[in-house]
Parts: sequence; structure tokens; C-alpha cells
Amino acid sequence: MRIAVFDTHQYDRDGFLECNRELGPGSGHELVFVEARLSESTCERAEGCAAVCVFVNDRVEASVLERLWAMGVRLVALRCAGFNNVDLGAAQRLGMAVVRVPEYSPHAVAEHAVGLILALNRKLVRAHARVRDGNFSLDGLVGFDLYGKTVGVVGTGKIGATFARIMRGFGCRLVGYDPVPDRALEAEIGMVYCGLEQVLAEADVLSLHVPLNASTRHLLNAAALERMKPGAMVINTGRGALIDTTALVHALRSGRVGAAGLDVYEEEEGIFFEDHSGEVLGDAQLAWLLMCPNVLVTSHQAFLTKEALHQIARTTLASASAFEAQLAGTAPKMAADQRVVLTPLGS
Repeated sequence: MRIAVFDTHQYDRDGFLECNRELGPGSGHELVFVEARLSESTCERAEGCAAVCVFVNDRVEASVLERLWAMGVRLVALRCAGFNNVDLGAAQRLGMAVVRVPEYSPHAVAEHAVGLILALNRKLVRAHARVRDGNFSLDGLVGFDLYGKTVGVVGTGKIGATFARIMRGFGCRLVGYDPVPDRALEAEIGMVYCGLEQVLAEADVLSLHVPLNASTRHLLNAAALERMKPGAMVINTGRGALIDTTALVHALRSGRVGAAGLDVYEEEEGIFFEDHSGEVLGDAQLAWLLMCPNVLVTSHQAFLTKEALHQIARTTLASASAFEAQLAGTAPKMAADQRVVLTPLGS
């Protein structure tokens, strides 16, 4: 199958080419790597392809899907878990299949969240910059023991559960919020499930691990941030729009939020994953966040480990192979959570 892989970087290409070789002669796919993001203006790059592979900031809206369908594209493969950027209704109406990578490495994202906590708490970025400048003063670098602190985990799926287990290893008290509590996890690590308002009120550190949808957009808005424990730390490795950025800036200014670690940003499209070092940053709120000594922003890199990249590529190519086999009437079994929409083929 010929697949147009959009929004690619060298690490994407390396992972996909390696996994494609692993499929063996005659079983691999023809991969067309496109650096540009998928949008109405770049659709034509998928000409002659039966599938497109997209990432978190590609625009897979109805108009894009309609153009792709007219070009002969029948499969959209997301190389990520979230699918909020895809118009699933339009895909279903067209009869276009949409698949995703439901799990690649919960450890990668969870460990990055912990890294943000440690770096913020112990002022590691500031400390490193000081000593490189010959300043070995410890003033302003005081942190706190994580041991005994209350960590709020919002969303206890695979990533949230992995994060909670790591924080339990630090000796933290864990409070969690999830519409579907994981009672086995609760019994395993002693996490207490409670309402979101209670989690906000009790957490010294709050970490977000939920998907972005209509009910979670701006989950941390002005009202929610006002309910938080004064001086608490906020960590977001989920999706940028889980947090109302304007409200977060206000909460940081007022001291209601003591620190923020953000691997994702509400308006990251067109900024993250690209080099803008020679330009003036036009996003005033992001520029302000980057100047704050108690804010640490990384460029949506929590997933970026060798293990995760390999799993993403392997799962995506396996989905393409399964789709191709289904077209031929010899389809292997595809995991239910791997499918977002898989309409009857031939419709």
C-alpha cells in the first residue's frame, strides 16, 4: 500500500523505515514522507496513495477528508492515541477507515511528566544555567521533598496509572479522578478516588492524563484553578486545550499556581515541532510563559523515546496491513481499541 506520511521529521522517518523493513520483502508498504502538515492546501501530496498517516496537529476536517476520498484515499492512520483533530462523522459518512495507536509507551509520557516535576521543583534549569556562568550560589533554588506530598492524577488510564505508580515510589499520597475508577490500581498503590473538586483542593502537584474532547476542553479553567491548593504545581502532558491558557497565566501571576510544567500548549499548532529560533515569537502568552522562572515548557516531546517511536511505527504499519488484507478479503484480526472508525469496506 502507498501511504503518505504527513508532518514528518527525521525521527519519524527512521522509525517507519526500520519497521517497514521488518515486515519483510513483499509485505512492506511504499512510504511517501511529507514534511508539511496535512491540510486543504497540502492534500495533493497524497495523490496516488491509498492511505495517509497523520499526527496531532494535522487538520483532518471534513473538507480535507472529502478531497482525500476523491483522490482515492481510503484509510487515515493516526500515529498517536488521540483523535480530536479528525472529523469522525465525516469519515464515517464517506466510508473512510480511521485507525490510531491506542498505546505506544505509557512509560515515555509518564516519565516525562515526572521529569517536569523534578526539574521545576529543584530548579534544575536555573541551576544549570547558573553554574555554566560560573555562579555557584544556591539562593532561590530551594525546592521541597516529594515524599509525603499529595499528587492529584486526573485520568488514570494507562499513562495516568503508570505516572501514579512512579509517584507512589517517591512516597507520595495519591488522589485520583476518573469517570471510570480503576479499583485494581486503587488497591495496588493506595490511591484514593474522589471528585475533581477535592483533587484540586488537596493536590500539591496536579498532573493531567485525559484525552481532549468536549467535556475535557478547558478542564482547568479559571474556576477550577481558583479551587486549587495555593502554590500547587500543574503538569500537562496530555493535550494543550485541557488548560485555559489565559486562566493559567492569571493564576501564575496571582500565585494561585506555584509552577507549571507544560509539554503541550493550547495554541501549539504552527509553533511546536519547528525551529523558530530566528524569528520573533508572535504568541504573547507563550512568550510570557517561557520567561517565567517557575514555568517549564517542552515542545510536545513526552512521547519521544526510541521504544515509543518504534511501537508507533509498528502499530501504524500493522493497521495498514490489516486494512489492506481486509480489502483483499483476508483480513487479520485488528484490536478493537486500535480502531476508531472501521466502516464496512466496499461501502
